[in-house]
Amino acid sequence: MARKSYNEKLQGPPTLPKVTTIDPDQAARHGGPRMLVAAPLQYDAIMSQIPEGQVTTVDRIRTHLAAAADADFTCPLTAGIFVNIVAHASEERPDRPVPWWRTLKTNGELNPKYPGGLESHKAHLEAEGHTVRQSGTRYTLDNLDDCLYALDNVAPTPP
Repeated sequence: MARKSYNEKLQGPPTLPKVTTIDPDQAARHGGPRMLVAAPLQYDAIMSQIPEGQVTTVDRIRTHLAAAADADFTCPLTAGIFVNIVAHASEERPDRPVPWWRTLKTNGELNPKYPGGLESHKAHLEAEGHTVRQSGTRYTLDNLDDCLYALDNVAPTPP
């Protein structure tokens, strides 16, 4: 059986998005029992709206999606997977690129799983005027708070 392309994976399971209830022990750790499992296209829709010179983080996207779905939080595991799918799907199709490099991990950390790894992520950000700092094996965006994009007016559902 042939492996799915990232753009095929981007279409996601037809059962998503969905809000599910998690067990009480885990709910205390996550701030409540209602967990959203967002669709990959929801991440694609948000990531495509981040303008040049600004960035967001995966945790900010998760918070935005959870609020829109009236959930307590968004699944962190699928969020990481789906953000990576968005980045790779964008690289597969030159007709509708998504500026995936503008979406960082928590605390402004660059994502080594993005296309081309850390060096590519760093080069894209620096090309837009950002300063990237290295500490050990980690790279982070300098002055993160100064360039965070407000997601208030960003549609959380695919266009």
